[in-house]
Amino acid sequence: MKFTQLSIDTLARAKERFEESLNQMSVAESNTMPAPLIKSVTWLIWHTARELDYQISDLNKSQPLWLSQGWKEKFGLDLPDDTEDWHHTPQEAAKVIVSDKAILLDYLNASIDFTTSFLNTLEEESLDEIIDANWDPVVTRATRIVSIIDDAVMHSGQAVYTRRLVINK
Repeated sequence: MKFTQLSIDTLARAKERFEESLNQMSVAESNTMPAPLIKSVTWLIWHTARELDYQISDLNKSQPLWLSQGWKEKFGLDLPDDTEDWHHTPQEAAKVIVSDKAILLDYLNASIDFTTSFLNTLEEESLDEIIDANWDPVVTRATRIVSIIDDAVMHSGQAVYTRRLVINK
């Protein structure tokens, strides 16, 4: 199996966990942060979609879907556009709320489709290309892709855990 196909399959499993978690929750439950340092399922899905969107946009030198497809306006969040979600305080994370779960799945699906399309265009030889020499060791395209997919997998597991905390109270 090629590296890119393995990445696509791994990402598909993360997507399944997100969908299963969200489908078992009401909108209010998905927006709930069960503890100050535990992010809501809404935040976890939104952040994962943005992370995929922004990281892959950087790799393929395109504008993020967040901007090019109007997701910023669709979500209408009370956060600056250049928010660094991975640094969100609990107060900032609590601002990531939706009134319809469909918007989360739509953005997640768009970001996953975008990622999958990008991965399908990669030649295996390009994976060893150094894309960021500011680290020691340097970051190759493969290293960055592993990091991106790993983050999505980690957050999908967190979504399962958060769902269990919220709906089993």
